[in-house]
Amino acid sequence: KTGDGIIDKTWTDAWAYYFGASYAMSDKNRFEFYTLGAPQRHGQNRYMQNIAAYDSSFAKEIEDYDEGGIAEYPQSGRGNLYNENWNTVSSDYDGQQYFYMYGDKTVDRFNPNYLNERENYYHKPQVNLNWYYTINDMMRLSSIAYFSGGSGGGTGTFDDMQWVYGTEPSRIADWDATIATNEGTVNRKGNPKDAGLSVGFLRNSINRQWTIGAISKLNIDLSEALKVQAGIDWRTAEIEHTREVRDLLGGDYAVNGNYDPDSAAYSYFYSEFDETEADARVELGDFIDYNFTNTVDWMGFFGQAEYKTGLFSLYGMGGFSTVKYTFLDHFKKAENYEFDYIEAKDGGKVYIETDRIGAMQVKGGGLLKLTPDLDVFGNFGWVEKVPIFDNLIDDGAATLATDPSNEKFISFEGGVNLRALEGKLATKLNYYNTSWIDRNLTRAVNAGAGTSGDTDIIFLSGLDQKHTGIEAEISFQPMDMLRLDAAVSMGDWKYVGDAVGDYKEYETNTTVEYEYGVDGLYVGDMPQRSYILGASVFPISGLAISADFSMYDKFYADWNPADREINDWGADGLEDTDDAGEDDGVISDAERDLADREHSWQVPGFSVINLHGTYDLPIKVGGFSFQAFFHVFNALDATYISDALDNSQYNAYTDDVDPNDPTDDGYHHAADDAEVYLGLPRYMNFGVSVRF
Repeated sequence: KTGDGIIDKTWTDAWAYYFGASYAMSDKNRFEFYTLGAPQRHGQNRYMQNIAAYDSSFAKEIEDYDEGGIAEYPQSGRGNLYNENWNTVSSDYDGQQYFYMYGDKTVDRFNPNYLNERENYYHKPQVNLNWYYTINDMMRLSSIAYFSGGSGGGTGTFDDMQWVYGTEPSRIADWDATIATNEGTVNRKGNPKDAGLSVGFLRNSINRQWTIGAISKLNIDLSEALKVQAGIDWRTAEIEHTREVRDLLGGDYAVNGNYDPDSAAYSYFYSEFDETEADARVELGDFIDYNFTNTVDWMGFFGQAEYKTGLFSLYGMGGFSTVKYTFLDHFKKAENYEFDYIEAKDGGKVYIETDRIGAMQVKGGGLLKLTPDLDVFGNFGWVEKVPIFDNLIDDGAATLATDPSNEKFISFEGGVNLRALEGKLATKLNYYNTSWIDRNLTRAVNAGAGTSGDTDIIFLSGLDQKHTGIEAEISFQPMDMLRLDAAVSMGDWKYVGDAVGDYKEYETNTTVEYEYGVDGLYVGDMPQRSYILGASVFPISGLAISADFSMYDKFYADWNPADREINDWGADGLEDTDDAGEDDGVISDAERDLADREHSWQVPGFSVINLHGTYDLPIKVGGFSFQAFFHVFNALDATYISDALDNSQYNAYTDDVDPNDPTDDGYHHAADDAEVYLGLPRYMNFGVSVRF
């Protein structure tokens, strides 16, 4: 598949493959083998924008958008195709780009006339070998062994790039100016530099990994009504995270360090190695910035049972899993760190290994047929989830959360299924209540005087959410030619209680309390109410045409609970001052009262109409049949906000400060303070499917 993409310069270049084979060795043993993969590259649109950067007229229509922000974007009117992550480049520039997918590889850039700041690429194929063994009429064993491995990455700029500065906020790379600087003998501040030294360039952030695993399930039919299953799930993975030089942008080499254009000097990332500029010299494809190898080892066991009769059915399951992580930093020396959990490995490099962490889960439910056309059902679950790698180990700071807790999900669902009018009408109504307890959140804090190894992680507990709601679905087909569908989802998703915890500072043996004011705030990043209406017609045999109308509201912008910190950490990252002005490590009532308790910005509700159609072509060639299809998405070309981030640190309009309020920083959880993506405009696709 190749194409320009819908959003500006979000091109795609991809293909996919699949191979499968099966072999019945006997009546009781059958094997299946398959492999699949999809190598691909994409131009990306990674940066959200202020609403006015897309469309000032649309911004004016939003009630809480401060129109002072519109003047910041005189070139507004770009619309929802706008993408800041590219710029033109002289076609005379013929520098090569490096990315690893099939091995060492240098290529020409995707397009000779422009460069993407952000590109994504990956190829991670999977290979499976399945074995199905019928032990006897009551017992069946199915086992899967699999391998997944490959590489992927994303691009970005590095060090002292030059940017296009116009009459409005922007972050657009000036490729030609950067190339000229790298080729020349002075930097952008006029300070001397070596010709060919790239002080700004493109990097890849890569993920190379392999995973092997096996899942085996034993099914036993104890009777016609009672069936049980038990199984084991094992996997192990190794993941390499690093950055590498992608495009030197006119230079011959770069230096692995932070470049200061004012002094034309580097501060090296890894000063504990006493690197000189010669030691830190890197060229196309060399590793920079960080270089980690992480491993994940997982083992799980589960069992479940189902009892089913004509009147009711019951099921239950239980499981237990464990996971362990390791971390190896190929750039840093263990001798420079004092934490007792850091070991030396691979020639004295930093190595961290976590304890094995266990988690349990229990689920159950049942369905009861009250009448042939009326069912009632209920489900419950109690699930523990171990922290992911990033919530245990901060690989940038080489620190470990030493007292983690599992996240927990407690859920209940109950409802009814009703059929009526001789099967022409089908409805479903259910209520759900899910609690997400001890959601993991980590934050790096400065625990010392600014030397190596002085950063630690605070591990936040008690960050709880509750999701409740009602969902209803109805389908009505009064005649063969017409079907009507409707669905409603009304949710109430909030944080419950403030998140609290303690951080122990080992050098002074003091404990600092920290707290986040999130109680009662709505969960962001997804509409909590949706309404869908659909109609399908079947005018002739083989032809189906449908339309669906979807409306969404109660949509709060995404936000970070870490931004709602109550106590003042101060310059050293740990300071908390009580009412008497003393640092006692305890949050005062005054500080708690000053917490930001406002909801994140509520995104305007929106609606979208989509059209779909299929037609079975009256053509058959051998064993081949053909179906034509079309889809029209956002048929009325509505302008709406599909994603939003509250109080953006990059794109908020913050000049609307109340001069009479000393605490007003310009961030008001309003439309002008958010950064957004607009929904896709009207677009369509059509084609022919070939079946054989």
